Amino acid sequence: MENCKVIAITNQKGGVGKTTTAVNLGVGLADSGKKVLLVDADPQGSLTVSLGVKNPDELDVSLSSLMQSVIDDEQPPSDAIITHPEGVDLLPSNIELSGMETGLFNVMSREYVLKNAIDGMKKNYDYILIDCMPSLGMMTINALVAADSAIIPSQPSFLSTKGLNLLLHSINKIKRSINPNLKIDGILFTMVDNRTNNAKDIIGAMRDTVGQNIRVFDTEIPHSVRAAECSVTGESIFTHDKGGKVAAAYEALTKEVESIERTSQNRSRSDWVR
Repeated sequence: MENCKVIAITNQKGGVGKTTTAVNLGVGLADSGKKVLLVDADPQGSLTVSLGVKNPDELDVSLSSLMQSVIDDEQPPSDAIITHPEGVDLLPSNIELSGMETGLFNVMSREYVLKNAIDGMKKNYDYILIDCMPSLGMMTINALVAADSAIIPSQPSFLSTKGLNLLLHSINKIKRSINPNLKIDGILFTMVDNRTNNAKDIIGAMRDTVGQNIRVFDTEIPHSVRAAECSVTGESIFTHDKGGKVAAAYEALTKEVESIERTSQNRSRSDWVR
């Protein structure tokens, strides 16, 4: 598509809902008529498993294969993408990506390999969402270099928010040195239990402090066992529990993300006219 937007869903802390957000935001965007590609940039293959591929390590072609073709300057494999019944496409991952990340340190222009791998696909999609691994390693750097923006899922807990400064510093460093167009779409609070004062206090404090410079999404994703069940069934929350509170939250997040993109496009057109 002409205006394909690439979003990295990232946080170096594990267990904060990155994969759940990638799946459900992706399906939410697809339900609103957008063409969406989900990229699993984690060797653990959590996104791949969550979309119904039970044995990712048995895949003949994966993201690692695509990146290797870029490194070798060869024609990329044509059968890398898997289509999911809920209307999104998947570029899967498996344990081979772990070796790829290690090998990237010896590759010329190593920060751009993922970007070069997916740039040719952008013409087919409105959105490409990259589910990052829980680290600030070379694959995450590749994802942030390939991305137009980042969404940062975070639990409203002391340890989760404590690591945000390091992540924000890394994003700013990449913006200064490699990808000047990289933006932060916002911080997304996930697994929120509003019955606890601790969660309310942390969210309130983040909105008052970080929220002055970085968007904190209005949408908060509630804690729910139903959301955790989706990775077992290989479907999104919209299929697994369509009338539930998590589905309503991800529908609201989808609208927020689309609104950010519309505002950005309108601003770009306004700047161009000037």
